[in-house]
Amino acid sequence: MNRFVSFMRLSPVILGVCSLGFFSCAQQNVPVTNQVLLDVEILAADSMGGRLPNTSGHAKAQNYLVQRFKQVGLMPIGNGYQHEFSFTPRGANAPVTGVNLVGMIPGKSEKALVITAHYDHIGTINGKVFNGADDDASGIGAILAIAEHFKKEKPEHTLIFVAFDAEEQGLQGSKAFVENPPIALSRILLNVNLDMVSISDKNELYASGTYHHPWVKPILEQVKQPEGFNLRFGHDRPEQGHDDWTLQSDHGSFHRKQVPFVYFGVEDHSHYHKETDEFQNIHQPFYLKAVEFLVKAVQALDKQLPQ
Repeated sequence: MNRFVSFMRLSPVILGVCSLGFFSCAQQNVPVTNQVLLDVEILAADSMGGRLPNTSGHAKAQNYLVQRFKQVGLMPIGNGYQHEFSFTPRGANAPVTGVNLVGMIPGKSEKALVITAHYDHIGTINGKVFNGADDDASGIGAILAIAEHFKKEKPEHTLIFVAFDAEEQGLQGSKAFVENPPIALSRILLNVNLDMVSISDKNELYASGTYHHPWVKPILEQVKQPEGFNLRFGHDRPEQGHDDWTLQSDHGSFHRKQVPFVYFGVEDHSHYHKETDEFQNIHQPFYLKAVEFLVKAVQALDKQLPQ
């Protein structure tokens, strides 16, 4: 998450659940599996080195996600999942290559929902690995869980899933995506962006963007919330200054192109952009409920958006 310009170990328990055993969930028909936790833990492992673009750890994360896109059964768009773009990192004098990962599930309509999260983070600083478990391995785990669900239930609209690169470098991956989209922007009905969805002492997840797009709010209000989980609205009004999240993650790139968005995320916490943003510090019960809700939310949006 790039709200301000600032600045793992794999547990035997999680490694033992690769077989996708089921958690008990409050809502019927939307099982959340152990795989979502495994995805977060792998991406937030020390071996990934904090996933700074153009590092060996970042390449490991990219390779892992390509395999997961294949396992889920997402269709590549164009020549493959990996869509390259150029950007100049902060403080650098020359451009480098970034890589967005893009896959799709065809729907009954060619109109599309684009479901996004970013897989990069801020890397290793002064020998300390900033693993970014909440920011944003949690969002990546969630979009993979959503994709798993819709491979079993054909969506009304085409669903495009994007793992953005270089969000922490100024939303570079999403900027490249909207400047050179794999489908016409006119076909994109909504961007659903997930960035930091796994840590909340209040068990609160915010849906930001309904100030700009009020028609989204009643759809989300109809979605049954898991017990002990609280959906909130806000952080999207211009007068809120730094508390206005409208341009502070990858949905901002869509907003600038006048593509409607809804952004799901938690409020800042003590682990934000700290070396303590580790898998062991995410709130697992809350995260599983958040993912469960997000699957149902995308399901509702898919059914109620116009064809």
